[in-house]
Amino acid sequence: MDDLEVLANAITLDGRTVLDVGCGDGEFVRALRGAGADALGVDVDVTRALQLDPDGRYLTGGAQALPLEDQSVDVATLMRSLHHVPDPHSAFPELRRVVRDLVYIAEPLPVGAFFELLRPVDDETEVRAQAQAAIQASGFESLQTIEYDVVRQLDRLEQLKAMVLAADPTRADRYALQEENLRERFTPGAYPIPMRVDILRPR
Repeated sequence: MDDLEVLANAITLDGRTVLDVGCGDGEFVRALRGAGADALGVDVDVTRALQLDPDGRYLTGGAQALPLEDQSVDVATLMRSLHHVPDPHSAFPELRRVVRDLVYIAEPLPVGAFFELLRPVDDETEVRAQAQAAIQASGFESLQTIEYDVVRQLDRLEQLKAMVLAADPTRADRYALQEENLRERFTPGAYPIPMRVDILRPR
């Protein structure tokens, strides 16, 4: 299953206002809109999102200071973004302030062949653990936990490089240092990425 399928099976999207926090280039915002949601995105830089989707709703801001009115969205999604927040605990007071109903957090787990392949470039073991700790300490009501795999088909090492640098261009120097190591370890094929979803309700 892909990310949108898992979300749509768990939460009604049609006609609801859904905020994607850490929206990047807006791909998931566009998917949410295609599923019937009144979708908008927030990120520290929404330039690329607006280039790709000039009629979309994108606001500049971070999870710890959302540029939205109180109780202004039905659902907030954080798709692989909580572990990028410098202090993930700081996201939850803002989510409690702006969300009327549900918070949907999908985080990659620090396990599996894809994670091990990338560990020399960017070992996210600690930041992913901090994100999980923040979820547990959020004070939100936990409604459901879902685990699933997102599968990335990588036939060439260049695909891996494009994926890594699209997610975080600051990895370029580290990637260059590790490129030969990665080439030796890389095997073409399907790479499952284990995901954990927490569906929360503000108390």
